[in-house]
Amino acid sequence: MKLDWSQIDTVLLDMDGVLLDLHYDNHFWQHYVLQVYANKHDMSYSDVKRQFAPIFAAHAGTLNWYCVDFWSEKFGIDIMLHKAEMAEKIGFRPTAEAFLQNCQQQVDDLRLITNGHRKVLELKIEKTSLDQYFKQMICSHELGAAKESQVFWQQLHRSKGFDPDRTLFIDDSESVLDSAKRYGIGHLYSIAKPDSKKDRATISKFPMLEVLPS
Repeated sequence: MKLDWSQIDTVLLDMDGVLLDLHYDNHFWQHYVLQVYANKHDMSYSDVKRQFAPIFAAHAGTLNWYCVDFWSEKFGIDIMLHKAEMAEKIGFRPTAEAFLQNCQQQVDDLRLITNGHRKVLELKIEKTSLDQYFKQMICSHELGAAKESQVFWQQLHRSKGFDPDRTLFIDDSESVLDSAKRYGIGHLYSIAKPDSKKDRATISKFPMLEVLPS
C-alpha cells in the first residue's frame, strides 16, 4: 500500500505491535510473569492465571494496565528486573526501520506515542536504538491518561499542536484506534499481525497493514 504523503503533516506511531514485535510483551504478561509468581508462591500456573484474570480485567485500558510500578506492587516482584531477563525477545517488526526512515524524509512531525511505561521504553531503546528516529517519544503516563481516553489526545495536542485531519496514526489496539477516530484523526491503520508468533484474536474494522507502508 502506498500512502499519499501530500495529505499528511504529522505521523503518530504506536510502539508495541506496530514498530516492535508484540510477542515480547504478550509472552511476558501472559506466561513469563505468571510463572515467576507461581514459582515464588509454590502455585500452579493455571491457579495463578485464574487469580490474576479478574485483576487484569479490572485495569484494562487504564494507566494502571501499563504501569510497571503498579504491577510490581500487585505481584510483589520487580517487574523491570524480570522484563530485562527476557529482553532478547525485543525486536523490530519487518520493514519497521525502513518505514521510519521514510517518515523522517516525508514529514517534520514524527512522534512515538505509547501507553508503555517510560522504564519499559528505556529498556527497548537500549535493545533497539529506536530513539534515533524520533524527536519526541511520549508515554501516556506523562500526559495523565491512556490513549484509550480523549484526555490523552487533548493533552497531546496541547503539548504540540497538530491538524488531526492531516495526521497518520498506526496502532494495533482497536480501543485506541476508536479513541483516535473520535478525536478526528484522519488517517488510521491497524496491524494484521502485531505478534509474530500468533494471529490476531479479532479482525480490525480499520484497514490492517501486513507490513508498514512506503
